[in-house]
Formats: sequence, C-alpha cells, structure tokens
Amino acid sequence: MDYKDWLKGHCPKKMLNAEDAISKIERGSRVFIGTGCGEPPHLIRAMAKDVNLTDITLYQMLPGTLSEFVNTKSFSRRFTLKLFFISQAMRKAAFEGKIDYTPTYLSQICNLFISGRVVLDVALIMVSPPDKFGYCSLGVSVDVTKAAMDSAEFVIAQVNPKMPRTWGDGVVHVDDINFMVLHEEPLLEAEPNIADNEIARRIGSYVSQLIENGSTIQIGYGNLPYALLGHLHNKKDLGIHTTMITDAFIPLLEKKVITNKKKSLLNGRIVASMCMGTKRIYNYVNKNPIFYFRQSSFVNDPSVIARNDNMVSIGSALELDITGQICSDSMGYMFYSGIGDQIDFIRGSAMSKGGFSIIALPSTAQNGTVSRIVPHLSEGAGVATTRADVNFVVTEYGIAELQGKGVYQRVMELTQIAHPKFREELISFAKKHHYIFPDQLPPSQDDLFFVEGYKTTKELRTGQTVELRPMFPTDEDKCRDFFYSLNQKTIYYRFFYKMKSFSREVMQKQWANVDYKRNMSIIGIVREKGRKVVVAIGSYAEVEENRAEVAFVTREEYQSMGITSFMIDMLEEIALENEYKGFYATVLTENAPMIHVFKKIYPNMKTKASGSEIEINMSFDDPDKLTERRLGLRCPEVSGAGL
Repeated sequence: MDYKDWLKGHCPKKMLNAEDAISKIERGSRVFIGTGCGEPPHLIRAMAKDVNLTDITLYQMLPGTLSEFVNTKSFSRRFTLKLFFISQAMRKAAFEGKIDYTPTYLSQICNLFISGRVVLDVALIMVSPPDKFGYCSLGVSVDVTKAAMDSAEFVIAQVNPKMPRTWGDGVVHVDDINFMVLHEEPLLEAEPNIADNEIARRIGSYVSQLIENGSTIQIGYGNLPYALLGHLHNKKDLGIHTTMITDAFIPLLEKKVITNKKKSLLNGRIVASMCMGTKRIYNYVNKNPIFYFRQSSFVNDPSVIARNDNMVSIGSALELDITGQICSDSMGYMFYSGIGDQIDFIRGSAMSKGGFSIIALPSTAQNGTVSRIVPHLSEGAGVATTRADVNFVVTEYGIAELQGKGVYQRVMELTQIAHPKFREELISFAKKHHYIFPDQLPPSQDDLFFVEGYKTTKELRTGQTVELRPMFPTDEDKCRDFFYSLNQKTIYYRFFYKMKSFSREVMQKQWANVDYKRNMSIIGIVREKGRKVVVAIGSYAEVEENRAEVAFVTREEYQSMGITSFMIDMLEEIALENEYKGFYATVLTENAPMIHVFKKIYPNMKTKASGSEIEINMSFDDPDKLTERRLGLRCPEVSGAGL
C-alpha cells in the first residue's frame, strides 16, 4: 500500500497542506526547527510567508533555509531567531546582530528542552514516510530534534520520501505527530569544502602519526577536520563515534579502513546523531544498520564517549593562545560558529582508556597575514576550551603536546609549530610577560617539515619499539631527565669527565646550534609506564667542510640492542644528503665497545692514539662496509656508551 493511502486510511484529519498546518501556530509561540539537512524547508518557507504569524521565537541548530529570509525587514519584525550554532549561511546576519546566539555544549541542549529551561510550543520536523506499522524516521536529524519534538506541545512534520530511514533513536510514530504535510523535495546538501592543498596534507600527515590502528575517532564539524579523513587510508579497523556523518566517511568504509571491529562501545556500529552531505551519503545511510543514530544527549555525553577505549577526538579552532586557550565560536566580538561538541569530545576522550584529543588548525589565516597561534586571544574572543583541556595541537609545522605541561613548555611547544615568521613575536611576548626565561633561545625560524623524513622506528629484541627522530627544543626536559638517568660510567664515556649538572643552560646548548643540516641530533624514545622517555641520543656537528664529528650515548639497560648502530646509519644518510663525506670521532681508549661498533660499520676506519683518547676517521665510501648493512641490516650493538 502506498504511504499516502495508508495515511488517508489511518489518520486523515492529520493531513494538511503547509499553509493550513502553519496557521495552527499561535502568536507568541516558541518554535523549534529541525537541524541542518534534516530541516523541513517546505514548512519553513510557509511559515516565513504567513503574515499572520508575529512575535515568534525560533530555535534551531545549523539553519539553512532561514538564510533566505533573515535579511528581510518583514522577517525581523515577526521572528526572533535563537541559534545554538551559527552556520556559514547565517554568519553575515550574526555579525549584523540579527541572531541571538545561545552558547551551550551540544550534550546539554536536549536537557534544556526536557527540563523546561527552554520552553517549546511547536516543533517543525521532517520525517520519512511511515511504514506499515505507522513508524516514520527522523533520518539524518536525530541530534536534538527528538528531544525537541518530545518536549513541544504539538508537532508539525513534513513527510518527505527523500528522507532516509535510519536505525537508532529517530523512530517516530504517526500518533506522536499532530499534523503532517506531504511534500517531496531533495534534502539540503551541505558538503564541507575539502581542499586537497599542501597545508591540509601536511597537517594530515601529522595527525595520522598520532592515530593508531583500532582507534575510535570523532571528527569535528568543518572543512579541515573532514579533509583529515583522507589521510587515514593506511589505518586499520578504525571505529567511529561522532556527531556528524558526511560523504568523507564513505571512502574509508569502502576500503574497510572503518570496520568498528575494535570498538568497546556498540561494537560493529558507527554512532552518530546527524548526517550532512550529498545525495550519495543520504543513500548510503538509508536503512544501513552499520549506522546507529542516537540523540545528542547520548552521543555527546562525555561519560558515554569515554566508554570507547582509544577514543581520539579531532577538532579545530579559530585561534589558540600560547598557553593553550582555544576560541572556536567567535572572531573577536563577532560570533562565528558555536561551541558545539568540541569540549564534550575533548573531555570524553581524556577519560577514555588510551584516548586523547587533537586540535588541528592551519598556522595562519587571511592568506598567511595573521597567525592562528597568538600571544593572547583577540579582544572579545570567548574561551571555548580551557588550557587544562587541550592535549595535542597540530599545524602544518608539527605537533605540540600540552597535556600536563607547564606554561613554559606550552609556549615552546606552540611556538615551534607556529608559522616561522611569527615565532620571534610569540617568544618576545612570552618573555615580556615572564612565561619563559629571559635568556630562552627561540625555535628555529626555518620550515622543518623536511625532517619528517628522518623519523623511523626500530623493534628491539625485547619486543619494545624505539621511535627515532630529530631532537627539537621542546625535548629539553626529556633530554635532561635522560642524562640524569645515566650512571657515572656512561656519563664519563660521553663527556670524558664525570659531569654532575645538566641544567637548563646546559641543555639549551645541546640544541642551540642544531639546524638539522650542518648539525643534527637524533633521539631514541620508548614508552615506559604510559609516558615517552628518551633512551638514546646521537649527534653530528660539522668540524670541517665535508666532515662531521659524531657522538652517541644510550641508557644502560638499552645498550647492546643495536640502537647506536641504527642511529649511526640514520645520521650517515642525513649527512650524505648534506654533502658530507665522512664522520670523525674521539673515543676514550678504554671505551672498547664503542670502538668496536665503529669498526663493524666502517672496517677501514683510520685511528690515531693521543694519550687516553683515540681519534677515529670514518669514510662514507668505505669499500669494505658489511654486506648486510648494504642490504639494510644493522649490526648488533655491543655497547651504547658514547663519546
């Protein structure tokens, strides 16, 4: 039986045209409108054109159709518009004061309706046609719409066969709808502008480094977060627990990157509350049981989010100050978007076992003229996310880790990933306001993206994995802890005397002249008790035009595992790129293990004894280098005690 015939047979009095249904709204009513691409455009247009409607308060999140009317004098006289999130189409009106923005967490909006703190008289929604049992679906807009219709005095629904039927909380029986308007029209389409540019690719490469296989991820609303999905194709068994589904998820689903097999909450299912995109994603979610659309009070509840192990939240920001405060809903005094789900997911992921959050943003705005990492938030800007909540921040210049860090470290971490031309200004401000030490050396002003190619990992025979990468200024504390963890014999072999102090000034000198070309330092990092610690450092520094002096030191329990040999190979590759022809080293005569390592890698090295020391010259074109090294195999390390 056709759904129209079914409705005529079961509830003919509920079927009205749009004009008659809208006329049921009384003067002074408080009206909720469905969200985003699930809003009922036919009902909205009928309401806007009904001149008898006056003093109406409209509540909506992510409006679309209202942008057609918000700038007319007639509309402004008759309607007051209250938004929980300002969509792109409504920003100009918001800047002009035509919108009353309500800042609140997405997880709390449902309760505002249910508790009566926001009173609703009418809910305008869009649903799919009923099935043979009389059940319709809210389709792509479950979010706060279900709570709004449950709280309103009466409900007017646009019944649209273009609306997908989705699994979850969006089931609505015709008995719960007061009036139904049958009107078929395409759903609104709102696909983020996913620009495949160099900045997005670089940010994507950093974000991908942080996300492990089997993670459950959330993607915030916006162009950049969705662009980052395109950089996760090399991952396995990702799960999804997020507010919004868009077309950007489809390629990962088709390639079986998203399987939801590792999810600890609602295993096998994508959890979301709304869908915005094109006809392609609407067809994809239609009657697809992998998608489980729940209300925002569930999807965005931090305690629910935390039930997903290895939960990773990926959001963005308009600007971020050097202490970690984030503004995401306003540009100065101008309200631009909304608080939305960011803090819900940041706090939920922080409580998740193995979870964390990422804020990803380009380093600049307005064609590179303005830094998004700023000394302080703009005048009038609101703090949407506090310093204490922020974990990882990613720009096209790298990754900053803020969780548990003091202001000094935060300044250095964030300055290092700011655009190079703004770093000196950020450091000067930080010194002026005593965030950092007066003699603090600034990070390099070079673009160091090329050093990403110098990152690698090595599996040790213990089963541990050591991460090897260039050393950065922000590693100062890690490196100081490393040196204090060494015994006196290892320190003596490295510095030729029993060095006692590794002060901040001493540590700064370790990287002050590192330019990652003429001077390079590699650190080896392992995870111990949930935190990353340095266990080895290898360096070279130019001593003459085509030769560099090398030095290595490895923590005692990680010696004899091949780490130093691996680092020698890494440094040689980097030195060759920079046109060096060999290494030079000075070794204590008693440091036989280190001499042995050099001899294994450079069989024809030349040595010269000088008292208690041996000078060693090693050539990169040594014809007798070990065959296994040519094949990419590393000789076992006898000792990590350094020069």
